[in-house]
Amino acid sequence: MHTQSCFLLSYLKYGDNDAILHCFSLENGFQSFFAKGIYAARNKKKPYLFPLNLLSITISKVVPESKIARISKIELAPDYFDLEEVAMNAVLFFIADFLHQVLREEGKNQTIFNEIEIIRKELSIQNYDAYLVFIFKFLAISGVTPLYEDKKFLNPESGLFENEISHSFFNEDISFLWKQFLTTADGYQIRLKRNDRSSFLDSLMIYCQFHLTGFYTPNSLAVVRQIFE
Repeated sequence: MHTQSCFLLSYLKYGDNDAILHCFSLENGFQSFFAKGIYAARNKKKPYLFPLNLLSITISKVVPESKIARISKIELAPDYFDLEEVAMNAVLFFIADFLHQVLREEGKNQTIFNEIEIIRKELSIQNYDAYLVFIFKFLAISGVTPLYEDKKFLNPESGLFENEISHSFFNEDISFLWKQFLTTADGYQIRLKRNDRSSFLDSLMIYCQFHLTGFYTPNSLAVVRQIFE
C-alpha cells in the first residue's frame, strides 16, 4: 500500500461510475489516478471531488509512469470542504485550472504544495486578492518574475523594467503594481482596488503567456471576472 497527500486539480468522469483524477501530490508531484465506482449510488465519496480539496489517496501498488494507478482508498483531509461563498469557489476552480495546466510536468515540489495550502487558507478568510498573489508567487517559484529596477515600465517579454513603454497594456500604473508585489515580503497583505485587481490579473495572464511554455488563459477565468467585476 502506498498513500499520498494530493490536491485535486481536475477530474473526468469515465463511464457511468468511474473517474480519472488529476492531482498534485506532496510525495510525487503531478499524478493521475483511476477512481473506480466513485459515482456509484452507494459511494459517499463523490463530494470529495472538488477543486483543491486535499485528499489522502492510497493505491495498492505502484505502476509504471505510462499507466494510471488505481485508487484503493480515498479520504478527505480534515477541515477541507467547499467554501460556502460562491465567489471563493469560483476562484478555487480557476486556480485549479491554472495549476492543472502549468504542473503537468512537475515532479515533487514541496514549495508549490505549501503555497496551495496557503491560498486555501487565505480564501477561507475571504482574501479576495489571494489568487493574484498565488499566481505571482508561482512565477517567483518558477524563477521568471521580473528583475526590479527603478525604471517606469515593465517589459513583459524580457522581464525587465525600462524607461520606454514596450507593451501597450504595461503602462506606468500596471508596472507600479508589479513593483509593489516584487518589493513586498508577504504579498497576501496587499489589498487592491477593484479596477487594479482586474488590470493586474490581465497583466499576469499576459506575462504567463510570455514565460510559461504553452500557457493559455483558463476558461474558468471568465466566471471570476463576472463575479468580481
